[in-house]
Amino acid sequence: MNANSAISTNFSFWETRSYFRDIDLIVIGSGIVGLNSAISFKEKFPKSKVLVLERGILPLGASTKNAGFACFGSVSELLSDLKHTPEDLVWKTVEMRIKGLELLRKRLGDKNIDFQENGGYELFGDEQKFVECAEHISGFNKRLKSLTKITETYRIDNKKIKAFHFNKIQGLILNKKEGQIDTGKMMQNLLQLAQRIGVYVLNAVEVSQIKDLDEGVAVDSSVGQLKARHVIVATNGFATQLLGGIDVKPARAQVLITKPINQLKLKGTFHYDEGYYYFRNVGKRVLFGGGRNLDFEKETTVAFDLNRKIHKHLEDLLHHIILPGVDFEIEQRWSGIMGVGNEKKPIIQKISNNVVCAVRMGGMGVAIGSLVGKLAVSELIR
Repeated sequence: MNANSAISTNFSFWETRSYFRDIDLIVIGSGIVGLNSAISFKEKFPKSKVLVLERGILPLGASTKNAGFACFGSVSELLSDLKHTPEDLVWKTVEMRIKGLELLRKRLGDKNIDFQENGGYELFGDEQKFVECAEHISGFNKRLKSLTKITETYRIDNKKIKAFHFNKIQGLILNKKEGQIDTGKMMQNLLQLAQRIGVYVLNAVEVSQIKDLDEGVAVDSSVGQLKARHVIVATNGFATQLLGGIDVKPARAQVLITKPINQLKLKGTFHYDEGYYYFRNVGKRVLFGGGRNLDFEKETTVAFDLNRKIHKHLEDLLHHIILPGVDFEIEQRWSGIMGVGNEKKPIIQKISNNVVCAVRMGGMGVAIGSLVGKLAVSELIR
């Protein structure tokens, strides 16, 4: 392959030579996984040329649109997973999430992502479900002890129901090791780190096709055909637009945030209904998302629209369960696109000799994305 082939768009000699020649790795997608892939490759091969292509002005999927949960699984969510997935696979995925969070914190530093380990709480409106989950706390704690380094990762904390002023809640389980981050700061600092070590990031470039030519890869894009020695596809919920035959599909998440609320009682991260609903404090605001289970068909999409049915339900839950009797106003609403499949373990695999995909974060991209990016590089060069 002639790695110096000219591209078709009207770039100057200087632009072509600086950005588009002798590319060792093209990463498609500049989200959590994409930037971590680029950084990991550049750290391993400091003299390499790494180019990240992003079709949005900002990362298009969920990397800058998520709730900023540094979590690895609530009790009911893990219990649900164990009913449908082999036990070893469930706990291996939990381990990846925990190690991914450790790598993220080490790579960027807690201050640069505003990491706060305030604990995570799971709310139960169904007493029977609460009792069922409570019975598994001891066993889950034993499985997690070697990873979290504490003997009691989960515990019942019903006294906080009154302290948080929740309504119609029958039980509360605390995850001591759950935290929260500022997603915007995380992505800004990931981008700055990537650029500081020499990674090139180009936005508003859409990739339409990838062709592995054995001696390298041709990438057809909106700026012409680019050539590189290797490619990593890190587009998560959008992956099937470039790759066929992989078990990943888009899952849209609806999110809202309130205006500041005086004397807000909430502090930490919160899960409800097997993780389908999640909320947290952002200073004096409440960020609330989820409800995909109300309308799976419409939410299996790559369209960034608001679902009126889900947003109405989110507001109803805020009024009647989470913030009963509290006056609040919605400041902003948005949606993000996650990648899900029949299993929650990420897909990190070679598609061809020189192409690796690193997708299907299962809604846990903040936790697992850094490790997935690192493992994608290992898969590429092994």
